[in-house]
Order: sequence, then structure tokens, then C-alpha cells
Amino acid sequence: MLLLSLINPEIAYHLMETRKFDFIVVGSGLAGLLAAYHAADYGTVALISKSELDISNSYHAQGGIAAAIGDDDHPDIHFEDTLVAGRNLCDQDAVYLLVREGLDRVRELISRGMEFDTDADGQLILGLEGGHSKRRILHADGDATGKMMTSFMLRKVLDRPEISTFEYCAALKIIIEDGVCKGIQTLQYTDGANIIFLGKATILATGGLSRLYSRSTNPYTATGDGIALAWQAGAQLADMEFIQFHPTALSITGEDAYLISEAVRGEGAHLIDSNGIRFMPGIHPLAELAPRDVVASAIFKRMQETGTNVFLSLKHLSNPSLAERFHSIDAYLQSYGINLLEDLIPIAPAAHYMVGGIRTDVWGQTSIEALFACGEVAATGVMGANRLASNSLLECLVFGKRAVEKARVRVNNAPLISPPQAVYLNADTDQEYLSIKNELANIMSDQVGIVRDKAGLETALARIESIAAQFNNTGSDYNFHKIVNLTDICRVITLSALERKESRGGHVRTDYPGEKEEQLHHILQEKGKAIHYEAVRTT
Repeated sequence: MLLLSLINPEIAYHLMETRKFDFIVVGSGLAGLLAAYHAADYGTVALISKSELDISNSYHAQGGIAAAIGDDDHPDIHFEDTLVAGRNLCDQDAVYLLVREGLDRVRELISRGMEFDTDADGQLILGLEGGHSKRRILHADGDATGKMMTSFMLRKVLDRPEISTFEYCAALKIIIEDGVCKGIQTLQYTDGANIIFLGKATILATGGLSRLYSRSTNPYTATGDGIALAWQAGAQLADMEFIQFHPTALSITGEDAYLISEAVRGEGAHLIDSNGIRFMPGIHPLAELAPRDVVASAIFKRMQETGTNVFLSLKHLSNPSLAERFHSIDAYLQSYGINLLEDLIPIAPAAHYMVGGIRTDVWGQTSIEALFACGEVAATGVMGANRLASNSLLECLVFGKRAVEKARVRVNNAPLISPPQAVYLNADTDQEYLSIKNELANIMSDQVGIVRDKAGLETALARIESIAAQFNNTGSDYNFHKIVNLTDICRVITLSALERKESRGGHVRTDYPGEKEEQLHHILQEKGKAIHYEAVRTT
């Protein structure tokens, strides 16, 4: 793909345009696709993606989608499992909606033709993952659930004439006038055009931010753009200290982390240290199926003790059918000469999921009028301090639809008063951006990673602030705008981690071990305002 390097304002003048739609959806993961699909029932929709439409965390999700659909299960049980995994920081009204409406959304998806894996009798095959007390994980094509679900919804979206898609279109700025979101400014990578999308409602579904870390399971697009832009626009952020590290990502020197689905442990795989010792049974009653924060921390500690990787082992299972059940993982491992069924698989935790995000109500409404958020970018209150495995795709289904139901009642679509400044591509600063991005990734991994303390967090914050000060006047250079986004997100994560003086869920402080009752609240941040707290909703 040819990307232009544009710094000439005379050229850019001819590459400015404005487009109007009823709904603007930013992000093409499952939450964005669902939102766009439902919004098309009520008007025209612009679906914007900064890469191809099928590149997202949702697309790469292996584990599946959780729903209390089995005969021995009930939404109340799913509800309790979610609260336990979330370490009592979940907003219970949001979780109530998740587990009940989620079941309806999954059945609705099946009725539209989505095919989940079934046995020879046509019954749904339900898997088990960490933190779940029942088998309730639906899969599609084994370990390719995210790919199958997003591909299914993408086909549905592309069939809707009301939806216009815009690929390689990066969000630059959320446009706010008189306290109301008017739309969003974007940059088209392919020709350098600045496109302003105006609508009565803007829905952010931009996904997570785990590519801020040097070791991550996420695609390269997951750099937290939506969260940064919402912060800059004045929206509230919540619980930014909670980053979930997936316990089992392939660890090969010089190679990117590759997710080894939690469903593999759900089928009985063991975690073995370099001395051949299975260590999880002595740490948690659920052993390898303990909640992710427990398993990730245990692996991290064991790696520090032994000085090497931990290993995932299926050798004791003697079950050849697992190679087909996890065919994508098996094929990937084979490319490195690793046999899924017979070899010890070297693994280590990797940044995986943003638990906090843009604070919303149960309808996806942010603190800014006409601006909505759903999916991983949003802090709806369902995840608490630690996401229960496979609840993320369910959250997309539930809150992608709920955001539209709230957004559609808006009738105001006032014209733009003052167009924003244009931003240009500039290849001359590409290397500077990459250098700073890599430095920030190392800072976040070293000092704001799985285990934290005050000294490390303060060291990280000082360097982040130093970098940010160099780019406080970005001008029109897109690379500099991206650096501001990165430093803004790294700062709010670090500040929130300093503020939470306890260890809870995905936030572990060696200087504040254990949970503290007085810390049982959401930490909210808003640009230009002091950090403040919000009580957990328990009804």
C-alpha cells in the first residue's frame, strides 16, 4: 500500500473534506461491527477502521464467548463467577445485563446463522476456562472463534447499503463543540486526506491498548487511540491501572508473543516449571484454571525464581483429538518445530486486555453528550479488576447493541462551527516516532507491568512526563500526534497505578500486598481535574 508523505499545506488544502452520517462508528472489531449493524436499522452509518476491517483483537480471539446456555447453567451462576473474577470491583447492574442480555444476544446470533461448534448430535460443545464454574464457552472452528464471529458479522455489515466503510482511516480528534460531540476528524493513510465525519452520535469501538507494552498478544493496531482521544476531548476514564496479562503466550527469543488459548488449560493442560514441577495446585484450588490474574502472577514469580520460562504441557492427556480441537495453535507451534501434544511449550505472560477504559453508563454513554463507547475501549463496569475469560466477546454483543439503542433517540445534528486543524503524514519523522514508541513500551513493561511498586512507577512517570514535554506542541505532524496519544495513555495508567495502594486483580503492588476494603472503588481521571473516586454499584 502506498502511503503519502504530505507536509505541504497547499496540497492538504485540496485534501480536506466533510461527510455527514447519522451514526459514526470508529473501530471494526466485534463491538464496532455489532454497533454498525444495529445502527443501520435507524439511519446511515460510517464504519471507520485505521487498517483493514478484519484486523482487531476480536478477530484474533481464540478462547470463545461465554454464555450460560447449558442445561446445568444459569445467568445467576455466570453473574457470581464474573464478580469473583472481578475482585468485587464489578458494577453489579452492568454484570446483570451482561449475563442476561448476553444469553439473548448469543441466541439471536445463532438464529441469524452464526454456527458454533456442535457434537455429532447437534448439541453445542461447551468449553471450560479459568474462573468459570460451569462449561459455558462456545467456540467456532475450534480455536478460531474470534475470526469466525467477526467474519460472520463483517459479511452482515457489508450487506447493509446504509453502511459505508472507510479503511486505512485513522482517528485524529473527537470534535466537541458546546460540550457536545459533533463527530470525528480522521486521516486517510492512502492519500493523506483529512476527512471530518459529522453525525448525531459517535460510537468509539477502537479496542484496547496492549501494544503499549513490549510483549503483547494484540495486533499492531491496538495502541489505545480511542482512549487517548476521549481523554483529550475531556471524557472520563476509569480503572486504567488494570491491565490483564494473559498467562500463557508462547515465549521464543526474538519472536512476538503468540496466544495459547486458556481453553487449552480448560482441557487439562498443566503448567510446569523448568524443574518439572507442576506448581499451580499449591497456589489456588482451581490450579491452572484459577482467574487469569492469579495464574499470570504465579508464572511471573516462578520465572523470577528459576530464571527461565514456564512450560505448558499436554503430554499427560494422551488425547490426539486436541490437535484438531486447537488446530490453529497446533499449526503455529509446528512452524517452530514444537509438537502441541508431546513437547513442553515455553510460555510467559503478555499484555493482553485493557480492563478499564472510557467510563460509560450501562447504555455506553460517556461523560460527553453524543459520544458513546463499547467493547474493550469502554469501562462499562462489567470487568472489575480482572476480566473473566471469554466475557469480552459477550460484552461486545451486549453493549454494542445497547449503545445504538441509546444513540438512536438523539435528533440533534447541528453543523460544525469551527473546523479543526489539518494533520499531515510525514515520513521524515517515522523513525523518531518508532524510537519513542519502543522506549515507552520498555518503560511500561519494566515498571508498569505485571508487578509494580512506588519507586518503579515514579521512575516511569518521570520519563513519560519528560517525553511528553518535548511534544507539547505537535503542530500538524501525524507522528507527533501519535506520540502525544502514547504519552497521555501511559501517564494515566501510571497515575492510576500509583493511586491504587493495594493489590487487586490485574494490579499488583509489591509495596501494598493484599486487597484493602478502603480501596474498593473505581479510580476516575478527567483531563484538567484531580483524580477522584466512584463507588462500586452493588445493586
